[in-house]
Amino acid sequence: MAASREMIGKYGRNENLPSIEMVAKMARAFGVTVDFLIGEGENASYDKETVDRINDIQKMDADTKSVLLNVIDTYIQNFKTKQAFAK
Repeated sequence: MAASREMIGKYGRNENLPSIEMVAKMARAFGVTVDFLIGEGENASYDKETVDRINDIQKMDADTKSVLLNVIDTYIQNFKTKQAFAK
């Protein structure tokens, strides 16, 4: 199922909506999820770089993931502490 330039132009101008199959195909082509592509869902507000990092973390072995998440948690805690004292 290929999309012509004319059809893609209609999507961009909100003159037509793609089928579910086309939306899934576009999401695969851009390397994102459907919810990210349509701007809905829990992860839709994340930029592609963040989504890619989250996906990479999910692929790690449990020990590596645990170490990385501990480092991230430390940075988050420091950020929140700075915000609390800045008020």
